[in-house]
Amino acid sequence: MDLKEIRSFFVGGNPVTLRRQPVLRQRLAQGATERHINMNGDIMTGQMYVQAFIQRNPCSDIPVLLWHGGGMTGVNWETMPDGRPGWLQGLPNDGWNVYVCDAVERGRAGWSPYPEVWSQPPLFRTKNEAWQMFRVGPTDGYHTDPLRRRAFPGSRFPVAEFDYFACQWVPRWSGHETITTAAYEALLDITGPAIVIGHSQGGGFALRLAMQRPEDVQAVVALEPSGAPDDLLIPRLCPPHLVLWGDHFSEHAIWRDYRGTVEKHCSQLRLAGARVDERDLPALDIHGNSHFLMLDNNSDMLLAGVTTWLRSRLSLPDRGTDG
Repeated sequence: MDLKEIRSFFVGGNPVTLRRQPVLRQRLAQGATERHINMNGDIMTGQMYVQAFIQRNPCSDIPVLLWHGGGMTGVNWETMPDGRPGWLQGLPNDGWNVYVCDAVERGRAGWSPYPEVWSQPPLFRTKNEAWQMFRVGPTDGYHTDPLRRRAFPGSRFPVAEFDYFACQWVPRWSGHETITTAAYEALLDITGPAIVIGHSQGGGFALRLAMQRPEDVQAVVALEPSGAPDDLLIPRLCPPHLVLWGDHFSEHAIWRDYRGTVEKHCSQLRLAGARVDERDLPALDIHGNSHFLMLDNNSDMLLAGVTTWLRSRLSLPDRGTDG
């Protein structure tokens, strides 16, 4: 890895004026007395946080954008729960310029007041729900006592670090597709043509932006996308898509429904002439993967497959021969 620059910035966001807020009196600093806090005035809302890792000699002029899933942040791509380096290290090591995001309302992007700006309070994910939604183990396999939890046999997720993984989950809001899409579009305005790697909810946004901005989305890699657009016309020149699916769908009705939506979208893309590669890992004799493919114990192998696919579809030279 030979980085020229690491920088961060915000994209998107709109000014909003708060009115009729009560003036509070609270202590905000250690050893200080209470003071008046007046939250009436102008704020920004709908912004997204981005961190960029720029190479001195990138393998391609096309950067990679990393979009996380629901209730998560860009931390998903950094260091894995068991301490292994994440895809945010693997991709720059392979020569790519990388932009990793905390989407609207997540992590360093910040919140907005509710119900003044956002109509609903946030949703918080429990470990009980995540155990089965992330397909780490069966629905009845979670227990408050880690020693009594029951994961799927041969699970590739770092099960012993599940509680530590839960530390990085953040609140989320429903119904924010429009403002989140606008922020991702604002990022594409800055980066220009890019590759989008999206996980779960981020994968669904990647599928949408490939339809809305085909001139800027050069390729899509969707890791278990949790949805797909059903109201957009497929562009004449649609970028190539790679979709990866893990294991244990037969044990989860919600995920079977999500997957059915995405597979229908992929079929429509193929009928329109797009190149769409779907990889069902168990069908390839790769078993035990959870919903978090990039955190499982074979994630390095999966990333190598992704970068090989990208080089092939975008006609890029192998890293060893690109000078």
